[in-house]
Amino acid sequence: MDIVEQKPGLESPLIPISQNKVIESKNGLNKDEIFAEVKKLLLLAGPLVSVNLLLYCLQVISVMFVGHLGELALSGASMATSFASVTGFSLLIGMGSALDTFCGQSYGAKQYHMLGIHMQRAMFVLLLACIPLAFIWANAGHILVFLGQDPEISAEAGLYARFMIPSIFAYALLQCHVRFLQSQNNVIPMVISSGLTTLLHILTCWILVFKSGLGN
Repeated sequence: MDIVEQKPGLESPLIPISQNKVIESKNGLNKDEIFAEVKKLLLLAGPLVSVNLLLYCLQVISVMFVGHLGELALSGASMATSFASVTGFSLLIGMGSALDTFCGQSYGAKQYHMLGIHMQRAMFVLLLACIPLAFIWANAGHILVFLGQDPEISAEAGLYARFMIPSIFAYALLQCHVRFLQSQNNVIPMVISSGLTTLLHILTCWILVFKSGLGN
């Protein structure tokens, strides 16, 4: 086996490299292997992008419909949405991301029974974390006034945030299920459920804003 002779230097390897390894590294992967790898990544990443986009669209859709009720309602909903994203949803996303490691390790080690155990533990922990977050959202109006925001807008934001409290518990469970399915490369159920939820959310917002008379 031929050994590549290199002059000693800062970038020279400590272990000599064989000529065959050098030729193999120069050739790299062929086109078929590259296309196969890209296809696998797109099949996994594409649905996940759609799921996250649809989840973020829920808040945007709500604010868009609230905008038809007036400037004050729109300002309050926008402020409440930003407040909820920072104090609640972002925290749950960070806590739920721990399942990426635990479920990924269990699935890779073929310890499939541990996937459900990790998910159940995460659901319990995240639901406990939602309790103090719910109290924060319930007092969002007072917190915003304390931070120097406009009292009228803060009052509207506080009212909007109080009605958003049930969503934080559902969002905690959702993050656990997303990580649970994602670690198994099972992303199609998430796309279907997210799409149906978004369509139902649009219909619900339209009925509540334009047909129920609650906004008048």
